Amino acid sequence: MSKYTTIAIFGLIAISAILYTYFFYFKIEERLPIYQPSQINPALVDPSLIAEKDHRISDFNLYNQLGDTVSLSDLEGKILIVDFFFTRCATICPILTSNLKLIHDRLPDGVHILSHSVTPVADSVSVLAAYAEKYHADPSKWWFLTGSKDEVYRLARTSYFACLDEGDGGYQDFIHTENVVLVDPSGRLRGFYDGTKEKEISQLYLDLATLKKELSKIN
Repeated sequence: MSKYTTIAIFGLIAISAILYTYFFYFKIEERLPIYQPSQINPALVDPSLIAEKDHRISDFNLYNQLGDTVSLSDLEGKILIVDFFFTRCATICPILTSNLKLIHDRLPDGVHILSHSVTPVADSVSVLAAYAEKYHADPSKWWFLTGSKDEVYRLARTSYFACLDEGDGGYQDFIHTENVVLVDPSGRLRGFYDGTKEKEISQLYLDLATLKKELSKIN
């Protein structure tokens, strides 16, 4: 073996050792993006919010299927999965809710699902209770929410960016969206998914694991 061949082999071994050390000890952990309004479809964002640099969801006061008044403070430290539906919907909502049931049935600790009724006048607490029972929803993991239409629509449009930025929450206003939003415990938007597609629901579940791993390194 020539001197140059020996040097080349030792050089390759040294480079391999360096690369191994880098990837083993210093590899970049996968992290979910933190979405700001400027990174979201402009049709979903109020123009006055586009310039926000640290968007967080806002507080709320709504009623869950148990009749409890609930707010964001009741979910402190929780990862949130958020959607919008109505109980009389016969098109996308049953698919959306059934897919969220798949998540619910294997929901990790520290995660809560929030399903907001977009027809809160019709979807009273008792109606939501029956709907939740139909899907065997555990209220410690999944809330079906009703309350002020104006507040629900404000949340959809200015907190979660889950639907087109059109309408004022008035009598004629109506939201119908398949979007599901992933929110971290700091109120930041971390993912958007089409809740009617099982592939995207599967991705949501994978992203939950990624987010929980990220948070475990912080706490």
